[in-house]
Amino acid sequence: MTRMTGRIAALAATSLLLAGQASAHRAWILPSTFTLSGEAQRITVDAAISNDLFYPNHHALSLESVSVTAPDGSDVPLEDAASGEYRSVFDIPLTQQGTYKIGSAGAGFFASWEEDGERRRWRGSAEDLAEAGIAEKPEVSLTRSVRRIETFVTLGAPTETVFSIEGEGLELQPSTHPNDVFAGEEISFGFTLDGAPAAGIEVEVVLGNDRYRDGGGMVTLTSDEEGQITFTPEEPGPYWLSAEAEGTVMFEESEIPSRTSYVMTFEALPF
Repeated sequence: MTRMTGRIAALAATSLLLAGQASAHRAWILPSTFTLSGEAQRITVDAAISNDLFYPNHHALSLESVSVTAPDGSDVPLEDAASGEYRSVFDIPLTQQGTYKIGSAGAGFFASWEEDGERRRWRGSAEDLAEAGIAEKPEVSLTRSVRRIETFVTLGAPTETVFSIEGEGLELQPSTHPNDVFAGEEISFGFTLDGAPAAGIEVEVVLGNDRYRDGGGMVTLTSDEEGQITFTPEEPGPYWLSAEAEGTVMFEESEIPSRTSYVMTFEALPF
């Protein structure tokens, strides 16, 4: 087996594993309120991975990678943060007018190889990968992974600063502001993949609180050449959006498999 063949096989196995997990467990960040008015406000945020949307029944989302970005691009510290068995919770003081981004993001590499008759596995950053010399292991399989879980809260009028592109993985570039969504009204969201329009990706949109609904309430969409999706939320309430993309990236002059995911929670208001 060549090194590249081994890498592709590893990606297939990883993809199957993650797909199985995704079908049962969904990560989400849910603020107590999405839109507010006034000079200063405060919200509470729940974060979990669960079988049912917005009903914590699997395990808490780790707070280690959670960050809050203010409308001016500055970091906002979490307050009164705690994690239990099934959910994490924290408060955010809103002192600036505009849109805040609340998110959990991570990027890194997965590696596997045979050594001394045993299968070894490793994960970490690109810097750690180089320092540990993992890429030089015989028949090593490498995969890059990038994930983002986000939601947006607006105090006063919506702003666009928090939608700046970092150029890694799937990112949201909305035509319709996530805090300006109304049931029965057509909206459009755009996505980029590694900084370019994410054409042809599959996006799922699910109405929340599915624990109390017979039907799944899921809409499956495919982005156009500009990375855009368009749909109409039929009912008011919180929604969960999920997108995934697979491809390749260059690492040390070689192409390796890449898997990236994006999740957003947003609200459709009564029209």
